[in-house]
Amino acid sequence: MSTPNLPAGPLGEDPSQLPVRRDGAIARPDNAQVLDLLRENNSDNPDQIDLLAYWRMLVKRRWLIASVVAGCAAIALVMTLTTTPLYRATAVVKIDNFSQSIVQVGEFSAPFGWDPDFLTTQVGVLTSHSLAERVAEDLRLDSAALARLRPPSWLGRLKRTLRPEATAETVLPASIDAEDAAAARAAGTGTIMGGLSVQPQMNSKLVDISFSSPDPAFAARAANAVADGYISQELERAFGASSYAKTYLEEQLGLTKARLEQSERDLVAFAQKENLVDIGEGQSLAGQNLGTINTSLAQAQAQRIAAQARWSQLQANDSLPQDLMASSLVPSLRAQRAGLQREYQEKLQVFKPDYPDMQRLDSQIKEMDRQIAAEIANVRRSVRAEYDAAVAQEKLLQGQLAELRDESLDTDSRSIQYNILRREADTNRQLYDSLLQRYKMVGAASDARPNNIAIIDRAQVPGGPYSPNGMRNLLIGLFIGLLVGVALALLLEFLDDTLKTPEDVEQKLRQSVLGIIPRLGAKQSVASAAADPRSSFSEAYRSVRTALQFSTDHGVPRVLLLTSTGPGEGKSTSALALARNFAQLGKRVLLVEADMRNPSLHRTLSAVPPGKGLSNLLAGSATLQEVVVASGEDQLDVIFSGPLPPNPAELLSGTRLVSLLSIATQHYDQVVIDGPPVMGIADGPLLANGADGTLLVVDSGHTKIGHAQAALKRLLAARAHVVGVLLTKYNPKAAGHGYHYESYYAYGGPARLPGKKR
Repeated sequence: MSTPNLPAGPLGEDPSQLPVRRDGAIARPDNAQVLDLLRENNSDNPDQIDLLAYWRMLVKRRWLIASVVAGCAAIALVMTLTTTPLYRATAVVKIDNFSQSIVQVGEFSAPFGWDPDFLTTQVGVLTSHSLAERVAEDLRLDSAALARLRPPSWLGRLKRTLRPEATAETVLPASIDAEDAAAARAAGTGTIMGGLSVQPQMNSKLVDISFSSPDPAFAARAANAVADGYISQELERAFGASSYAKTYLEEQLGLTKARLEQSERDLVAFAQKENLVDIGEGQSLAGQNLGTINTSLAQAQAQRIAAQARWSQLQANDSLPQDLMASSLVPSLRAQRAGLQREYQEKLQVFKPDYPDMQRLDSQIKEMDRQIAAEIANVRRSVRAEYDAAVAQEKLLQGQLAELRDESLDTDSRSIQYNILRREADTNRQLYDSLLQRYKMVGAASDARPNNIAIIDRAQVPGGPYSPNGMRNLLIGLFIGLLVGVALALLLEFLDDTLKTPEDVEQKLRQSVLGIIPRLGAKQSVASAAADPRSSFSEAYRSVRTALQFSTDHGVPRVLLLTSTGPGEGKSTSALALARNFAQLGKRVLLVEADMRNPSLHRTLSAVPPGKGLSNLLAGSATLQEVVVASGEDQLDVIFSGPLPPNPAELLSGTRLVSLLSIATQHYDQVVIDGPPVMGIADGPLLANGADGTLLVVDSGHTKIGHAQAALKRLLAARAHVVGVLLTKYNPKAAGHGYHYESYYAYGGPARLPGKKR
């Protein structure tokens, strides 16, 4: 949007950015700026989701969605009616997690924390092939039983429903060979596995064992048989494991006992031979003494390092450290000397140094200095003595440690084999004790044979089928149909690239919509709708006439061309209707049928006999007075197309068209031209260049966006003044919009929807 050139303010500011002028008046944008802003607000934003637009798409395709939903619901009902009814019986068992490990040490049959893997394993056992085969044998599922359990087809069920007496019994062979028996066994196992469903209950030790079958009695029998077979199989497995464990442990006990006795004899014999004394925990006497001396040496080294540090500090500094100073007499002696020094200084103000009292004080001060020096020397000597004692103790312990190290190394070298024999004896002893304890536990378990599985609820014969669920299938069908219908509707809508609504025109063509002409009903005609001045059709064209009065600065363009992208978009009807509306205002109107390829205006005005027309005038074979025909209505004259020429574009490109329009504007207040389509031919751009204003007619729901944009480009390239767009044949219900323009046009009279009688 371009900003009009405005003078700069006194401070150099941009006046277009000022909301209030200097004189206090509010700066208001002009109408063109407001229209451009509205178009920008209505423009497509790819990052914004317009839910209302999607809802309008769905409303537009509502019958398609309803048809798809109804079809899917019908399919769901047919599938429900043709599906074999299945009955489900459920037995509930409780499974406790007990462990009976042969080599595990601990309390027998002690339950531990619940392990999800254990329950998963038990579910796998319940659905195993071996258990299914066992249950099939227990239920004696032979060929005859399987034939009775085989569900009939939907056609067979339909025949049985219509003619129950026509159902024949299944004829079975009298004898079954080995191959047939194996096949029947495999089929029975597959039947059990196919109908079985095992589901653990949440946060519990209960497991649901369900079986589905067309026969309700067999479903209950099979569920109970699976539960009983599972318990029997687990008991047999536990009993077999206990018997095997007892025999295995007896053999291992004998071997372990012999190894333990031999390892203990070897250990004692080696200790006597090497004169080794074991004080426990795998440590010799020499090693224990070495550890004690090593600890004492570490303490002595720490004391020596501390004494050496203190002595080094005294050597580096003449003053005593704080800790030694506090424990000596130096602080008190220094305090006494300070007192004497203070007294000496006070009396020095009165007496001379050779005065007796002054000499006495001086001798006392010197005595104090001597005592302080002596005390410091005593402290230094004590620190030196402490350091020397620590060094001597360290050297003594180092000598003892060296002796014990040699003795310990000799003992350790002789104890290597001893430690090996001792570890072997300890291992054999632990293994023997563990096996003996486990042997006693297994012996007790073989008599008790605890069972960790219990049946809580046995399966009962179901009272009705659980599948198919008609209501659930219907809801699923409706849901799927709704999804498919919505997806199909959106797909068709996105594939539809036509201009349907005024918003589409403004967004895609960037042109103002000067009018919206509603679609007529199937039983309505253009003549009858135009003859009724209170109809929405007539009111719509009056609204277009009003909009044209504000399309330019000087009102309605004197020469107004109506054109379209292609044929059949309502430009001839619109041209005639606008011409009549201008004539109703008292203007002298000239309607020119400029479509010299496929004219249709003469069929609408059938009461006026066509004669010479525009082609004759442009060819120079007739004058303006000869081609102008009275329409039979006040203030309205018509120029028909005349005979169809072979070269309409050459006629329109001559100077006679300009002369015609100049003379017509001198004798008529308004000239309305019914032009040909823009696309494919050059007639439309030629006429648009000569007209004062061009109104582009767009058929709602049929004109392609690309075609309309191309037509608009051709008009603009021909320097045509496009005043706006006229949207014809608009059906708000088909467009999916809630804007019922015809209700506004029918204001003041009985409103009606397109296609409905009043």
